[in-house]
Amino acid sequence: MSVWVVLPVKPLNMAKSRLADVLTPEQRLRFAEGMLRRTLNVTRSTRSVTGTLVISRDTKALSIARDLGARTVQESGAPALNPALMRATQLLATWRTESVLVLPADLPLLTSEDVAGVIRAGGDHERSIVIATDRSSDGTNALFVRPPGLIAYEYGHHSYQRHLGFAREADAHVVEYKSENLQFDLDLPQDIVDLYRTLIGQPLVRGVSLTEAFDAIQAALERRVVE
Repeated sequence: MSVWVVLPVKPLNMAKSRLADVLTPEQRLRFAEGMLRRTLNVTRSTRSVTGTLVISRDTKALSIARDLGARTVQESGAPALNPALMRATQLLATWRTESVLVLPADLPLLTSEDVAGVIRAGGDHERSIVIATDRSSDGTNALFVRPPGLIAYEYGHHSYQRHLGFAREADAHVVEYKSENLQFDLDLPQDIVDLYRTLIGQPLVRGVSLTEAFDAIQAALERRVVE
């Protein structure tokens, strides 16, 4: 079975805007670039992945993707995630790919085993949806679709339940995939506190700012080998 991963990437200098009050622009940019490289290395090292397609308006993000062996699609005009994902899916369908796995490019704990596990969960079913949510059970952090285009994309608030509903309407084999690594994304200040405890191995102590904690997180992620 051929499986292509689709990574939508917003302009790197606009990443993690909800953390703008606690992180510097340089920290957010460095994190976005690091996560893109890490995610591409994870998908490249996953044997069950045929290839990775990055869609973005950011020429630097696309250049990084090509350097790491991914195919790219340049987006233009106003950002609109769901139509962009559907265009990418239609393109992959013309390449005769059998399955698509949509991932965000900013899951700090993502491993190759997570990606392979989602793909395995799809099994041999000809119509299959595997979906992993975030820690609040609101968003969609991984979405495996076989065949490509079986359901529409409706990313945004409450997308997890919408995608589940679409999958059931499509009479697909549906798996709700549970993974702490896939659930963990970094959007809010509390996420920095939680990720610090996970990566550093101890709680954030009084007197250490979120900015300082984030620098420690960055260093830990850069030392961490892709598995």
